[in-house]
Amino acid sequence: MKEFIPWADELSVGIEEIDEQHKILVKLINKLYDETIKAQPNTAVVDGILNELVQYTIIHFSLEESLFRIFDFPYYDAHKKQHEDLKNEVIAIQAKFRAGEKPINLELIHFLRKWLREHIMGTDKKYTSFFLEKGLKGTWTKRSWIGKIWDSVYSK
Repeated sequence: MKEFIPWADELSVGIEEIDEQHKILVKLINKLYDETIKAQPNTAVVDGILNELVQYTIIHFSLEESLFRIFDFPYYDAHKKQHEDLKNEVIAIQAKFRAGEKPINLELIHFLRKWLREHIMGTDKKYTSFFLEKGLKGTWTKRSWIGKIWDSVYSK
């Protein structure tokens, strides 16, 4: 089956650890799509995937925002606001889904795909040269502890 969001080089920000996190977000949205398009989506499975997506998004945003603070990124506030807006929206979607008020549908999944692609290719790519100039490595010299945890949890 064709992936809803195939990973492509255009989605790479050029910083391996962040790219790996973005790949996990893509994978989670793909899982949500795959379950949602079934004739009879399993609501427990959808809820589990949505919960993973919410939790992982929070982790990913926290890492990016930590780098912004460490390297004194000049557009920290604007970038953090984008993160907060999406996080709040996804948490609200999850709450409505759990309350039985709104099912997860293709419109929502298309929104997530559009947001992720536009955010990575527009906003996130703006920090790459800044971070690299400040000394952040584009490739791992050694896997970080958080990378090892992500590998064990999300490489299934």
